[in-house]
Amino acid sequence: MTDPETLKSLMTEGSLLPQEEMLAIGKKKGKLMIGIPKETTYQENRVALNPEAVQLLVSNGHRIVVETNAGIQSRYEDVDYSEAGAEIAYDKSEVFKANIILKVAPPTEEEIEMMPGNQTLLSALQLTTQPKETLVKLMNKKITAVAWDYIQDEHNIFTVVRAMGEIAGNTSILIASELLSNYNTGKGIMMGGVAGVRPTEVVILGAGTVGEYACRAALGLGASVKVFDNSLSKLRRLQNDIGQRVYTSVIQPKMLEKAIMRADVVIGAVRAGLGRTPCIVTEAMIEGMKPGSVIVDVSIDQGGCFETSKLTNHTQPTFVKHDVIHYCVPNVASRVSRTASIALSNIFSPMVLQMGDQGGCRDMIKKDPGFRSGVYVYQGKLTSEILGKVFDLPFKNIELLLAAL
Repeated sequence: MTDPETLKSLMTEGSLLPQEEMLAIGKKKGKLMIGIPKETTYQENRVALNPEAVQLLVSNGHRIVVETNAGIQSRYEDVDYSEAGAEIAYDKSEVFKANIILKVAPPTEEEIEMMPGNQTLLSALQLTTQPKETLVKLMNKKITAVAWDYIQDEHNIFTVVRAMGEIAGNTSILIASELLSNYNTGKGIMMGGVAGVRPTEVVILGAGTVGEYACRAALGLGASVKVFDNSLSKLRRLQNDIGQRVYTSVIQPKMLEKAIMRADVVIGAVRAGLGRTPCIVTEAMIEGMKPGSVIVDVSIDQGGCFETSKLTNHTQPTFVKHDVIHYCVPNVASRVSRTASIALSNIFSPMVLQMGDQGGCRDMIKKDPGFRSGVYVYQGKLTSEILGKVFDLPFKNIELLLAAL
């Protein structure tokens, strides 16, 4: 029998021998199955992921199923996606069997019918076009629905909305330039100016992201720019961000009328927090504009800020009223669908990678408050107070739902 002193000596000697290293075991990454359907909404030409983003996700172990011709309107062929590692689905229902559905436009009722349930949907919410039946079907199928237009980054910026606003602002000036220089319907003048020629006068209504980037584009072309907004802080921020003095003013009817009367181009970039955009330019003001002038109403998706505005489309984008050319196409970013698709991919691909690293969408909702801000249906329960009140549906605070799990 071993005495206590000998046993103690053996234990001390054993503790000094080389030991096997104990490494922390990291959480197993989630392998996601993501479906990219072809957009069916009228003149929605964007796609949620481009082939380069698909290749990045596939190389990280995720499975991507893309509906045939999903990227055709952004000039991406099926072969581009298949070479990037995606599976091409010729049956639309196969795409909607994925654990995560990534779309640009909100789903239709027919698309929701194809979903087996208990899945995650990432798409735009578009409050103004969201029917009650769509929400009810999502809830009945226990879907977790995330609106990408409400997702915030670490600086509390609505990332996708800002990116699309930057595109819309730049594109609105390019559209106005094209219409202004057209010798058949426009004034036959170039945007900006040259030595000895008066520069084009551009009036921008709204100093948000769209207004800021429209201002940058117009100044870059050499135009004289005036920006109107009811928020002095927005006007101040715009001047600071642009880095040069720009004529700015709060929206006062007499000053606005004078500016519009002299303008060659007016860009409507006013946004409403909820509901319809305020109509700040009357028909009488438009009657006083110079013949051949151009109006681009980027706010048309919220009703428009010109009294004479009416919806147009990418096929027939303009109409003339009071000798003024009106461009009132909603979703301006779809006009430059490839650029917009790349911008969306640059946002969605890191988001999906992070989702996989955190074990899935539901874990990401718990850990990332910016991503959580986009959730409007969680496992079949409505979490959006706005939608609950608009459609008279019961809703629950997502923080309380997560705390109860």
